[in-house]
Amino acid sequence: MEMTFAMIKPNAVKSGLIGRIIDRYESAGLVVCAVKMHQMTSADARGFYAEHVEKPFFAELEAYMTKGPSVMLALGGENAIAKVRAINGATNPAKAEPGTLRYDYAPSMTENVVHSSDSPASADREIHFWFKDEELYAYETASKKACCIL
Repeated sequence: MEMTFAMIKPNAVKSGLIGRIIDRYESAGLVVCAVKMHQMTSADARGFYAEHVEKPFFAELEAYMTKGPSVMLALGGENAIAKVRAINGATNPAKAEPGTLRYDYAPSMTENVVHSSDSPASADREIHFWFKDEELYAYETASKKACCIL
């Protein structure tokens, strides 16, 4: 079992997609270990996307991510990182496979509805950027599909 981070971005929140997106993750056997809604500040965006701050697209990314609330998720399950990334689809929705979240809902590469960790190190950093250890919960689902390992 592993944990990963996923974020439902402002345009997806505004479009009323929170439940549909979480349902896709849970239907794939993942469990929600932590969840919170938060509107990013510029400081949050600069900290969370630190590796992109000097890139030409950062100003657009920062403006987008601070324009409304996002939903932060810590998800647990077998192969959680790969599973969430497959559900999300390619970063560029024009290249996303049919049936993925980005293919179904993303209007552009900037407003691509979701973010997820790309490695165990990123998952750990991103989960702990948004959640304290005491906000992460371990439990088994009623169907015993998965449990969060802290």
